[in-house]
Parts: sequence; C-alpha cells; structure tokens
Amino acid sequence: MPDPKQPSAQPSAPDSGEAPEGPTAPAPDDNPFAAPPEGRPDQPWRPRHSDAGPTDPTGPTGPTGPTGPFGPGQPPQQPSPRWDPTDPVQRRARYALLSGMWAFFFTLFHVPAMGLLLGSLAMYWGFSALRAKPTPPAPGAPTPPTRPQTTPAVAGLLTAALALILTASTYAMQIAYKDFYVCRDDALTKSAALKCNDLLPPPLRDLMGVKP
Repeated sequence: MPDPKQPSAQPSAPDSGEAPEGPTAPAPDDNPFAAPPEGRPDQPWRPRHSDAGPTDPTGPTGPTGPTGPFGPGQPPQQPSPRWDPTDPVQRRARYALLSGMWAFFFTLFHVPAMGLLLGSLAMYWGFSALRAKPTPPAPGAPTPPTRPQTTPAVAGLLTAALALILTASTYAMQIAYKDFYVCRDDALTKSAALKCNDLLPPPLRDLMGVKP
C-alpha cells in the first residue's frame, strides 16, 4: 500500500524541444484536390454546397434558384424565339406583310395590276394567319404572351387594304373619265394632250390633267 504522504510518481513526457503541433490537417474530404482513399470507387463531380444549405432562403441556393454558375439547381429557362420559320401560320403572316407592302408600292408607282394581285394575296394570307391556331410550344418552353403571327398579319392586312383602295380608285377614275384617258393616249402633240383636260371637271384638272 503506497504511503499517502509521498506523492505518486507520474511519468513525464520527454522534452524533445519541439513546439506543440498546430491545428490538425484537414480531412481528405475537405480537400477537393486530394486523392480519394484506396478502395473507394470513382464518383461523378458534384457542386459543393455552402453552409447555408439548399433549403436556407438566405443562402445562395435558396428556393429562388442558383445565383452563381456553380450553384445547384436548374438554370433559368430561355424564352423561345418569336419567329419560327418552320411554322406555316407564321410564314403566312410574313407573306401577308411582304405582299401588302409591295402592293402599296406598286400602286404608288402607277402599276395597278400588280397592286391588285399582291393586295389580294396579302388579304388571303393575312386572314388565314389570323384564323389559324398557333403551333403549341415544345414541352417545357414558356408560352408567349401573344401570338407571334398577329402583328405581321395585321400590318399586312392594313397595307393591303390601303393598296386595294388606291387601286380601286384608279380603275374607277379610268372608267368614269374614259374619254380623257383615250384622248390623252391618242394625242400626238403636247398641245393636243393639253386640250384633253377639257374633258375633266375643273377640280380634277390640276390633279389628273396633263401638265403643261
């Protein structure tokens, strides 16, 4: 039995003269560049989560989605293009717009036959594009707020209607004042063409008559 008056001898660590070690080295899992332990199968790369966690609304990966290129979650969806050349309805709307514009130009250039033809085609394509149902979007693609063919189809109808009105006015004037047009086309001299203005009403002589 040991004597209580004498302190028990405790082994002391040898003084090696070295300073105590600092913080322990990080575990292999904390080092993204460390080699995997032996025997562990290869795993696919996955983004590292922050301390806030994917369910923390204050973290960078909250319910509103990722905020960085390496955050988890789905990327924001890109809007689908408004002009789809493979859609026949949108093609008719574009045809209506182009035909209506050219019909208006041909009417201004005094080519009523082409204005009548292109204006009629523009009216047909425009109405068919407005009455047709658009092609449903692809699964997962956002639905556009308006139909893509509406704007060009309406613009084509307006320009075609204006071209047809001008063309109809031109043909109506040629029928109503046929004698003036025949006289003007058959005149051999300038003075004879000027006398054809007498076949027009006075308000129309400055507008439609032969200029001196």
